[in-house]
Amino acid sequence: MASESDMDLAVRRAPGRPKSRSDEAERERITAGALELFLASGYGGTTMDAVAARCGVSKRTLYRLFPAKTDLFRAMVADNRRSMLALPRTRVDEPLDQALAAIFRLDIGAEQDQGRMAFILLAVAEAERFPEIGEALRLEGADASRRMLASWLETQQQAGRLRPFPPEAAARMLMDMIFSVQARRFPGDRELDRAERIAHARQCIDLFLNGLASESHGN
Repeated sequence: MASESDMDLAVRRAPGRPKSRSDEAERERITAGALELFLASGYGGTTMDAVAARCGVSKRTLYRLFPAKTDLFRAMVADNRRSMLALPRTRVDEPLDQALAAIFRLDIGAEQDQGRMAFILLAVAEAERFPEIGEALRLEGADASRRMLASWLETQQQAGRLRPFPPEAAARMLMDMIFSVQARRFPGDRELDRAERIAHARQCIDLFLNGLASESHGN
């Protein structure tokens, strides 16, 4: 028969209960799993029940973190936005062309680029059928990206590195130029490959800076 001291030792050695994931970690895990379902079945073909089963979470937890499928998709749009624009950015002393190349993620790896392009194509295609997707793309994608880029451009203007120009308008113009080739614009339009999109982005950055960079802070 085990002594009382042996029992105490066993209790001390017994593993504790596994720590539960934080809500932030759980959100990241769910959005990653849900993305696979959306890419495979589309927005309309993916249910919250399927997401819960795919991610191994209870529906109660899923709906607590994402009250509706729209909220889940908006979170994925925000994740994709961060793969498109590396903002906010605090450095103000790097060459402007290098800074913008980094902001627009021109150094992104091929696999990650393939993933973000797949999401863009999905979102653009599904937005025609589901207005809530278009709203999510506008609020969490385009509008948020433009605000952050405008803030960075304004900081550069205040530092005397860019000529005075409405930063919101400048951000819109630059984003429109660079992102205009991310998806086919009309039936029959040729989709550019990764190397062509990077070359296009660099040309857009050069053109933008030729117009706005101050004489003492050119490319």
